[in-house]
Amino acid sequence: MPFVELPQTDIDFEGGAKKPVLVLAHSLGVTRAMWNPLIPALQQHWRILRYDLRGHGDSAQPDGELTVEALGQDLLRLTESLPRFSFCGVSLGGLIGQWLGIHAPEKIDHLILANTAMKFGEAAAWNARIELVASRGLAPVVEGTLERWFTAEFRSRHPEQVAPVRAMLEACNPVGYIACCAAVRDADFRSLASRIQASTLVLAGSLDPVSTPDDCRALAAQIPAAEYIELPAAHLAAVECPEKFAAAIRSFVADR
Repeated sequence: MPFVELPQTDIDFEGGAKKPVLVLAHSLGVTRAMWNPLIPALQQHWRILRYDLRGHGDSAQPDGELTVEALGQDLLRLTESLPRFSFCGVSLGGLIGQWLGIHAPEKIDHLILANTAMKFGEAAAWNARIELVASRGLAPVVEGTLERWFTAEFRSRHPEQVAPVRAMLEACNPVGYIACCAAVRDADFRSLASRIQASTLVLAGSLDPVSTPDDCRALAAQIPAAEYIELPAAHLAAVECPEKFAAAIRSFVADR
């Protein structure tokens, strides 16, 4: 299975050289460009390292199903020159964050787990999605995904912000998407999340139907040093309310 491959320009830091590092991991089906709305605010305080998960964007395509552990190991290789860093992951990226908090605590300063859960749904639903994308590509799942990721009001009032996310989904390689669907399907941190000792912020969307507020509160309740904040958004709160998302992270880190 190939290691994640990124051009050198993709692993350059965004922001000042003397600032602490914040690593950003995106959701299933999009790319590091998902973070574009937040970068101006975040790089005022951190050196930003954002990358494409394996099977997405410019990273290598997998030769079979992936696991969250494999995606976590990709990140550890990518950051092996960094003694420590803070990490923010959305959805699938949040699963990677949970794995890091459990298995690589020595690397983590602050952990931000956004719009994620200890377990996402049942295997049958993921298998059905995998079969659909394998036979017909991503086209049949794009509209439903956008409806879950953004509130109806946001989709209506801000089509110019939804359009780039749609384009990322439509451009995603089905092979990589399916491999990462398997990673989400098989991830289950319900018996492990309590091992996370890092100072952790769990960010939820009050209207998120994917990782619901109940899911996020349950995650926060399992982590001894966790804080919970709810934002007025659906599943991609980082895109729907980037200012509030960035402010929550800044406030959380400043208090610790």
